[in-house]
Amino acid sequence: MPFPTLETSRLALVEVTPEHASSLFHILSNETVTRFYGMNPLREQNDALNITGSFKQTYDTQQGIRWGILIRDSGTFIGTLGLNHLSLYSKKAEIGFELDPAHWRRGYAAEAIQAVLEYAFETLALHR
Repeated sequence: MPFPTLETSRLALVEVTPEHASSLFHILSNETVTRFYGMNPLREQNDALNITGSFKQTYDTQQGIRWGILIRDSGTFIGTLGLNHLSLYSKKAEIGFELDPAHWRRGYAAEAIQAVLEYAFETLALHR
């Protein structure tokens, strides 16, 4: 099944690939971002590369979907957003995200979350 790309007026939600690892490392190595994230800040670039691989594996096994958040006008990678603990059988998932603090308070998270919720409820037929 091809990875679902979503678009909003300002954002593109795309598959996270190894090409995004450097930007992902920049975000997840920031203690301000990871403070309530449930993990310690990344210390090595290779950790971000491993995370991109885990996103792919999670998607391939239908246990979750993690999108990279890009600003459409510039192509700038500003974070990720995803459905975690996805259960198509039970029709449920959890949503989580992180953004580069340089892009906080601009409505990007709300815009991306709206697109993912529409996908979750309309395309995946989730209930909760």
